[in-house]
Formats: sequence, C-alpha cells, structure tokens
Amino acid sequence: MANKARAFMFGYSKSSSFVAKQLSKEQLYLTLVLSSSEACDRAYADGYVNIKQIDITDDNELESLDVQESDYLICLLEDKHLNLFLTLSLHALFPETVIIALSDSFHTTQKLKLAGAKHIIDIYQVSANRLHNILYKPVTTKLVERLLSPDEDFSFREMVIPQNSIIDKVMVDEFDFEKHSIIMVGMIDQRLSNKFLFVTSGVENRFDSGDTIVCIGYNDDLEKFEEYINQEKE
Repeated sequence: MANKARAFMFGYSKSSSFVAKQLSKEQLYLTLVLSSSEACDRAYADGYVNIKQIDITDDNELESLDVQESDYLICLLEDKHLNLFLTLSLHALFPETVIIALSDSFHTTQKLKLAGAKHIIDIYQVSANRLHNILYKPVTTKLVERLLSPDEDFSFREMVIPQNSIIDKVMVDEFDFEKHSIIMVGMIDQRLSNKFLFVTSGVENRFDSGDTIVCIGYNDDLEKFEEYINQEKE
C-alpha cells in the first residue's frame, strides 16, 4: 500500500458508482467517504470495504481523514450545492491537495473551478481514460487544461449591502449570480440572526441593507459586482 496513491471519494450514488468502479481498477488506495448509512449500505453491498461515515459539513471530521498533499480528493455528491460547499471546504483545509469534482453543466464546472477543484469530470463524458490521465499523467493534463482555461486571480470577498441598494429586498433564490460570474458562499441576514448562514442551509434569505454577503470569484468580477450593489434603486 505504501507505493499506492491514495484517493478519498465523497459520495456514492448511481452516477458516481461508475466512477468508483473505474477507480477501483486503478493502482491506488481508495476510501469512500459517505455521510449516510444508506449510502454506506449500498457501497458495502457492491463490495467496497474501505468506507468512512462522517458528517462532511463538519471541518473537524474532514480533518480527521488525515489527508496528505499527495492524495486525491474526489467530490461526487448528488446535491450540486453541497458538492460545491464540500469543494470549498476541502480546498480551504487542504489547499495543496488535488481536488477532482463531478459536474453536470458548464455553469457548475465554472463554479467548481472557482471553488478550488483542479480537475472537473463531466458526468456525461466520464471514462476510465479520463480518470487515468488525471491520476497518472498530471503534467500533461495540467498543460492541456491551462491552454483551455488560463489561471486568473480569484478570492473571497465580504461585502455590506448599502442603503437603498439595487438588490435591497430581493430574495436570494431569485437573484442570478451567474450573470455576474461569481458564487455567493453565504451571508449574515440581520432579519434572521447575526450568524453566518451558508447558501446550502436551506433557509430562504432576502437581501436587506446592512446585510453582509460573502462571495468568491475572479477579482475583476468581484470588483464589478461590488460596484453593482452600490448602485441605488431608481
């Protein structure tokens, strides 16, 4: 096992079971990281034995996996919002470790790249060859992907919604962040509490003046978005 690369795969569903099957054929040590007993039961029934059940929204439990820089983190959750949140969390905890994520659309791919995923697997194009290239030909894969998508500076930004902002009283779910090429991570909604709420919390939030929002994106896009929310309603 000492000579094998290690991979942690998060999620086990109909769409991701194919990926697990292909990965199990590769020369690596695969661990399935799952959050529900139902998923664990399905994985055990399919013959997998190296399974860890944890709360993937808890950073302490993620850190308990003892991830090393040479490992691979593969995010394959069915809930694309939770998958994005997991990618963000893993990138924050293990910034030097390669993260591979599953995508079902162009927009999801862009968000996952911003969140820190090094490689994106299109759910309709996933194959053994693609996985093999990512795991065992990283230099070639990196060069090709840099040609297709050159790196740019991106970061998190905290913004306070000003009085009479153009987004004041707008429901979060109704606002199109993709139009501004950024991702909203969460906010402090003063109407509900003074606690930070992630967009995956399931709570219906509304933008109000004085609320604080946290977004991730390329720096130029963040600058433009901050200028946008500083505009006053007509």
